Amino acid sequence: MSQPNFDFILFGATGDLAMRKLLPALYQAHAAGLLNPNGRILGVSRSPLDTAQYLAKAEAESRIHIKQNFSEEKWASFTARIRYQPLDVSRPEDFARLADTVNAREGTDCIVIYLSTAPKFFAPACEHLAAVGLNAPNVRIVLEKPLGTDLESSREINADVARHFRENQIYRIDHYLGKESLQNLLPLRFANVFFEPVWNRDYIKSVQITIAETLGVEERGEFYDATGALRDMVQNHIVQMLCFTAMERPKSLSADDIRDEKLKVIAALKPLSAADVARYTVRGQYAASGSLKGYTQEHKVPAGSRTETYAAIRAEIDTPRWAGVPFYLRTGKRLSRRTAEIVLDFKRQPENAALFGCGANRIVITLQPDETVRLKGFVKQAGSGMSAISAEMLLDLEHAADARRAEAYEILLREVIDGRLALFNRRDELEQAWQWVMPILDAWAADPAAPHPYPAGSNGPEAAEKLLAENGDAWAENDAGSLKTPCR
Repeated sequence: MSQPNFDFILFGATGDLAMRKLLPALYQAHAAGLLNPNGRILGVSRSPLDTAQYLAKAEAESRIHIKQNFSEEKWASFTARIRYQPLDVSRPEDFARLADTVNAREGTDCIVIYLSTAPKFFAPACEHLAAVGLNAPNVRIVLEKPLGTDLESSREINADVARHFRENQIYRIDHYLGKESLQNLLPLRFANVFFEPVWNRDYIKSVQITIAETLGVEERGEFYDATGALRDMVQNHIVQMLCFTAMERPKSLSADDIRDEKLKVIAALKPLSAADVARYTVRGQYAASGSLKGYTQEHKVPAGSRTETYAAIRAEIDTPRWAGVPFYLRTGKRLSRRTAEIVLDFKRQPENAALFGCGANRIVITLQPDETVRLKGFVKQAGSGMSAISAEMLLDLEHAADARRAEAYEILLREVIDGRLALFNRRDELEQAWQWVMPILDAWAADPAAPHPYPAGSNGPEAAEKLLAENGDAWAENDAGSLKTPCR
């Protein structure tokens, strides 16, 4: 496939995301030779800079985030692609000048417009872009999250953008969908005969999906206190991990076939009543422990804040494949370890247990900090007799192929330039996810009780342990056991 000649217009070009993630991602694609050599990057923001000043800012603030494949020569050739133009979203005349800049260049195959701005600017930006013709069929618009704070605001944002861009032009980004290890779930499940036949309620007892962070909110207190863990991580990242874990085989690998199956998973999530929320969810907030601050001691966090920094949910998917299987969804800040993982616990097979006394099998799919698939099984213990012990098979995805493994944002930006939508959220699946989350948000908002406290640096609140114990389950880190322990 030939590399399209592109204009990449980056709104919010002086912002933190642009400097930390987007420019380094574009550099990596450039350094690997994966961008058309004539492709151009246009940075726009309110800052009254010229191109030379903007490049000096990128030199100081973006280059330091390029940890691999850096060379002065490649950096110089990359920055030669970049132009900067001041633009105020409230000024239509600035958009006219932007259109003049874009239209002055011939041979452009596609125009990518990345709105790395606050969502309140999406509507006016799209309106002004359309007014100057920057919504033609070869234009693709990328929307950075958060896309709303609830179902109503999400619908409003989507409707505002849809007035000027067709659905197949809109790329709603969730950087977890750019993770190779998450994408790998589809071939892992559907290309291997030893996985797919047992990936269902007949064999699987429960599923855990976790995104855990060791960091607190740091300097993001003002933003985070208006957001919370449920909005920040569950409604988007964790729901996407759930979809790839639970979806049916798509008819093809086309964008809509994949997203149709994801939508079916979200639509099949059992809605939670207020009573269900009280029984099947846990919200927590980290408290001071040793040298670590508590959440309400963080910068710009109100002393009496009831915002959750931890959320755990027991969910069920009402489909023939998964009916009755609990899915435990969990995220939190200031926890004991940093990880993103999916754990499938298999049912204990009585006839095998009777013979060897062994427990249940487990698959652990880790997205970060490493990218691995671990299978817990049982083998004969060395020596006489037929005692069995736990053992583990490891698939290291980072070393499974010789090819360079790109970061999530690089993959997603290349997908936009190439015009592939499969790794981006469609409007209906995003709104369906909000619809499922809303009863939890509403019930928590109406609950006068404070979130369950948990010591900073711990595994989370005790109430989350009871959430699983009710079904005879335990979080993976509490149920790991020793791989050297005999079954008997």
